[in-house]
Amino acid sequence: MTATPRIAFVASQTDVAQSALATLTALHGQCEPEAADVLVPLGGDGFMLQTLHRYGHLGKPVYGMKLGTVGFLMNQHREDDLLARIERAEPAVLRPLEMQAETESGSTVTSLAYNEVSLLRQTRQAAHLRIDLNGTTRLEELVADGVILSTAAGSTAYNFSAHGPILPLGAGVVALTPIAPFRPRRWRGAILRAETRVRFRVLDPYKRPVSVTADSHEVRDVVEVTIHESRERTVTLLFDPEHNLEERILSEQFVV
Repeated sequence: MTATPRIAFVASQTDVAQSALATLTALHGQCEPEAADVLVPLGGDGFMLQTLHRYGHLGKPVYGMKLGTVGFLMNQHREDDLLARIERAEPAVLRPLEMQAETESGSTVTSLAYNEVSLLRQTRQAAHLRIDLNGTTRLEELVADGVILSTAAGSTAYNFSAHGPILPLGAGVVALTPIAPFRPRRWRGAILRAETRVRFRVLDPYKRPVSVTADSHEVRDVVEVTIHESRERTVTLLFDPEHNLEERILSEQFVV
């Protein structure tokens, strides 16, 4: 990063984020993302994920500021001292999940997920899923509302709400967590090596249709979904040292 970084500000459509965008660009100027040294999204976690999906391929570090409802992946919003904060920021390198879904119509859809990939029943009927790990069937039939495969960065979100484990950043693992499991009733999921290739097969797609969502990208009527950690794509998030992502994930485990 240069001594005076070129910043690309992007903002959600809320009034408060748009107001902050106007103030910050007046102070620091504005740069196109492709030519920037750092991206600064202004919004909540949902907007941060949108930014990563839109610009992650550029390989630029991302320093987000919270101007939304949830800001686990963001820093506190302050308009002063931004350049010094970026200079002091600590990096957290994340690898997204790569998802490939096959649908009933025979189409193939691919997507990335920085938080999680979730399979969900589309109707009142519970989903019936087979789970294979690295080509070996580990669970012949899961009867549940669905199942989640989560990264460490996403483990405090939907995964945790479904009673999945919070994962330490950099541990090289992902969480496989069922959603309201009915059979096997005692199965509570698994912690897997991040490089594990996970395949879900929908056992009765016509009577019990299932959709899959990679972060916010939904695909309906899937018959098979394969997921593994990306080996090629990474994204670097920047955090203030006093409240970095690793500390946030650790702190979440002691909230009572």
